[in-house]
Amino acid sequence: MVFHATGTPALLMAKHAIFAAPFFMEATLRFIRGALGLPGVDLTLISQDSAERLPDDIRRRLAGHWQIRDGLDAQQLADAARELQNRHGRAQSLFGPLEQLQVPLARARDVLGIKGLSVEAAINFRDKSRMKTVLQQAGIPCARHALCGDRDSAAAFADTVGFPLVVKPPAGAGGKGTFRLDGAADLQTFLQRYSPDPQQPTLFEEFVSGTEFSFDSVMCDGDLVWHSISRYMPSPLEVLENPWIQWCVLLPRDISGAEFDPIRTAAGAGLRTLGLDTGLSHMEWFRLADGRIAISEVGARPPGAQITSLLSYAHDVDFYTAWPRLMVFGEFSPPPRQYAAGAAYIRGQGRGSVRRLHGLDEAQQRFGDIVVEAKLPQEGQAPSDSYEGDGYVILRHPETAVVENALTEIVTTIRVELA
Repeated sequence: MVFHATGTPALLMAKHAIFAAPFFMEATLRFIRGALGLPGVDLTLISQDSAERLPDDIRRRLAGHWQIRDGLDAQQLADAARELQNRHGRAQSLFGPLEQLQVPLARARDVLGIKGLSVEAAINFRDKSRMKTVLQQAGIPCARHALCGDRDSAAAFADTVGFPLVVKPPAGAGGKGTFRLDGAADLQTFLQRYSPDPQQPTLFEEFVSGTEFSFDSVMCDGDLVWHSISRYMPSPLEVLENPWIQWCVLLPRDISGAEFDPIRTAAGAGLRTLGLDTGLSHMEWFRLADGRIAISEVGARPPGAQITSLLSYAHDVDFYTAWPRLMVFGEFSPPPRQYAAGAAYIRGQGRGSVRRLHGLDEAQQRFGDIVVEAKLPQEGQAPSDSYEGDGYVILRHPETAVVENALTEIVTTIRVELA
């Protein structure tokens, strides 16, 4: 079955779509290539990077390009889109995959009268404190939180909720800038290092302990028409706190069990409450020890950390094309889950740049037949400060246990030496 959002143009009528990409990162280029493969679409591009930095195969296929000074500025995005429309006709869509882009894109669409996620909904997704307030008011389970712009409010929240606490910027993405506070001394150290600012308050949350998952899904006209569940091994915050831990993400082949019914119900209601009508979203959530769930946060955009690639391998469908198709045509054909898939993130141990990669030959010999994609650290490469590490290996197999066991073996077999 193919789902179509109402009010979207028929396939043969779509002529012009505008893709916004401030910088030409690897994943962004894959989405651009996917959009360029849509039939009957003239794709134009707005970027902060110069067109000369684009690979030749992309640059020669674009219908047009407009460079702006600040790729996250709503007014500059709107002005660039207006110029591209003057040259290539009215745009059916204006979209981009970056988390930080969603609010400025919504504001630019609002100015230009282009259909898409509303400004209010985009802010609901981007502002993590507001997001949790909206969800809690609708009775959807998530961690208790407070937006604190001074020491007194931070101390009051800690007194109410107790330790440990998690602190993060309200417009955060990808776990960076997230800290765990285990007691009053940690709180005081944090407040001394990061002085509270009423103009840029910090999001304080109760620490939710449990197994962390993601819930990636597609909405069409407010209906949840497809979803995927991934398990984090362990949580990104635990990885950031422990430099020796190697992170993994597992997509089990079978996610039909009743144990996932609570998140299916909560996710659909939560996405509608936040204002997502048609689009792909990435939600992070916990299953607690007592069986309850708690939503951590959600973005109205494709997932990062190679999860879009994992979705593609698990379903034998190119999600780098499926998402642009959804954005341009409001069309999505839910694919069956044919495989389990997983990613092992290779993280350097020590300090300095990458010096040597250990265990690669052994890993290749043992698991090479189920490896479908890999990006390995190169000698001299600067280490990443992200839980995603310095490289990754993606695996696929019909049996979940085979992938899960291989992931745990790979992260102990391959070691990146820094010096």
